[in-house]
Amino acid sequence: MDRFHSPSAFFFYGLFAFLLLASLVARLLIRSGRVRGEMAGNLADRIRAWWVMIGVLALIFTLGAGAITLFFALCSMAALREFATITHTRRDDHDGLAIAFYVVLPLQYLLVYFEVPVFAALLIPVYCFLLLPVVTVLKGEVQGFLTRVSETQWALMVCVYCVSHIPAILTLDIPGYRYSAFTLVAWLILVVQASDVLQYVWGKALGRHLLAPRVSPSKTVEGLVGGVLSASALGVALAPFTPFAWWQAGLVALTVTTFGFLGGLIMSAIKRDRGVKDWGTLVQGHGGILDRLDSLVFSAPVFLHILAWGWL
Repeated sequence: MDRFHSPSAFFFYGLFAFLLLASLVARLLIRSGRVRGEMAGNLADRIRAWWVMIGVLALIFTLGAGAITLFFALCSMAALREFATITHTRRDDHDGLAIAFYVVLPLQYLLVYFEVPVFAALLIPVYCFLLLPVVTVLKGEVQGFLTRVSETQWALMVCVYCVSHIPAILTLDIPGYRYSAFTLVAWLILVVQASDVLQYVWGKALGRHLLAPRVSPSKTVEGLVGGVLSASALGVALAPFTPFAWWQAGLVALTVTTFGFLGGLIMSAIKRDRGVKDWGTLVQGHGGILDRLDSLVFSAPVFLHILAWGWL
């Protein structure tokens, strides 16, 4: 099927149409004076960043599975770097970090790309969990050992293992499903990212009750409920492009958006613990790569497992 006429391509056409509408509305709000000052600048930065990110994703999707896998491998490398900058690493930990960056990360994505699911599933949570502390302990520095080792393990799990589940979806061959797995990746990204945006919109519009003020002061109960339900409705509307019945699409969307919210909340807790607002500054208006991936970190493994257990 021509990639420019595939269902996943139409997902991106819809996203570009939505971004065009959002850009026009934002410009009208700024010109009318309803949004001004720092909020106006933040809104403009966010919309420009979304244009760039969606454009890059659309280009990557036209290039095939190899390009998508490489793209998320590079995202993992950038995210791992962001995570490592806020950890309590010492000079004695550099060998372990080098192994994480230059051995474990590329090996994980090679296992995904060449469809070796057993080793891809076990490499980081089993073998790296057991062997990376050995590299550190042989240096002989015991002060803060548990904290330092666990931070490296967490970094690999979050930034590499969980993110690698996104291109791993491309390896699935669902019986009777008439579209390619590219469409499922697009569906996941669209629904989860829409939930993030809609939680922000609903929170600004109706938010009254703070959900976890010490972790994320901007998250409200109303924003969470409105965003998750709205994004789940979007997942139902797109059910014809998935192997799900409409009610199954609703349940799956509700599940992945809920886990996406939890991922964002946990990543916010780590940032607060380290006293930083954003993971980085790579994406203007959005912080770092991890600030964009935080919801997908938790939702992608769950989505892959739902597909593997229920539809293969």
